[in-house]
Amino acid sequence: MKLLILHSSSDLYGASKILLTSLAIFKKHGHEALVVLSVKGELSERLAQMDVPVIYMPLGIIRRKYMNPKGLLNRVQATRQAIKSIKEIIVAEKIELVYSNTTAVLAGAFAAKQLGIKHIWHVHEIILRPYFLFRGLSYLLKNYADKIIVVSKAVQDHWAKHIPNSKILLVYNGIDYSEYVSPASAADGPRDSGEPQTAQSESATPRRLVIGMIGRVHHWKGQDYFLQIAGELIKTHPHLQFIMVGDAFPGNEYLYENINRLKTELNLVESVKDLGYQTDIPAILQQLDIFVLPSILPDPFPTVVLEAMAAGKAIVATNHGGATEMIESGKEGLLIPWNDAKAAAEIMQPIINDAAQRKAMGVAAAKKVRAEFSLTAFEERIVKLLSNVS
Repeated sequence: MKLLILHSSSDLYGASKILLTSLAIFKKHGHEALVVLSVKGELSERLAQMDVPVIYMPLGIIRRKYMNPKGLLNRVQATRQAIKSIKEIIVAEKIELVYSNTTAVLAGAFAAKQLGIKHIWHVHEIILRPYFLFRGLSYLLKNYADKIIVVSKAVQDHWAKHIPNSKILLVYNGIDYSEYVSPASAADGPRDSGEPQTAQSESATPRRLVIGMIGRVHHWKGQDYFLQIAGELIKTHPHLQFIMVGDAFPGNEYLYENINRLKTELNLVESVKDLGYQTDIPAILQQLDIFVLPSILPDPFPTVVLEAMAAGKAIVATNHGGATEMIESGKEGLLIPWNDAKAAAEIMQPIINDAAQRKAMGVAAAKKVRAEFSLTAFEERIVKLLSNVS
């Protein structure tokens, strides 16, 4: 089958990584894929390595910055042009199925509907606000998708408020865990260095306990909350080291103003290292003793938690969204409130003080991710879906 894949970004964060996994599966099972992206980026390089053809064109991607009258008009106009271009591609390339990855890209749904071909929507989001966007997307998912893939039960429950469950298929993300350090060597973090570093740098700084987060810099991803928790922890553990990995969407760089302000206000300038955007996540994870997912809104099914679990890390995650389906508090890690930094820091104290407990959680996390969120299970469900829809 010939597939047209539409994706909303060219970065290498969670949804893009799952797209790469899906493309490898499509190729393995004899399907031919053509990808459409708005711009070039790190994802483009990976696609080239996989010999996947890519077309670059404006797709009218939905972003928060467009949630105003002028911005919405802009998106309507951009989406109309994208629909026209996508229809031309579908006809010229004899596309049999359109596959939209994330709800941020809408044009493929309209193009497929107008040409009467099948459309799958892979939904990675929980959208709480603005409410009109949630309702509008609910309508489109219900009426412009033949099947909707959701990445967690939390995502399913969210969209099922307005969409029949018969249209929704739960497929937990699965990735290739082979590039991550074995739990035996990584569960209690690095042995010979304590200064957070990129894969290219080295340090002779004495060993320090390292707590880190990895994620797109966004208003709900919790960078501010991570710093607030760090500010509480540093009061009783002054030698802790914190690292932050990730960058902001273009246009959202203003978010760093508050991050930098908090670092100063909470006396964290020397304790927090911001590494910005990094692609070698396995190397970053090797440096951590504890991985934190501090999302202040429900994170649908964070791929980075899968990666941290595979690397044998004790996980600390806010108690909502897909993370609650990934870890059980007290076993693979800890669940913390998303709105109380002091309480979160108190909950984390035992694993900061007890290396054996951290290690046990890391080992349990590594076992669970391979048993319950395997690449094999992901592949089986995706392949079966394609067979049923085609």
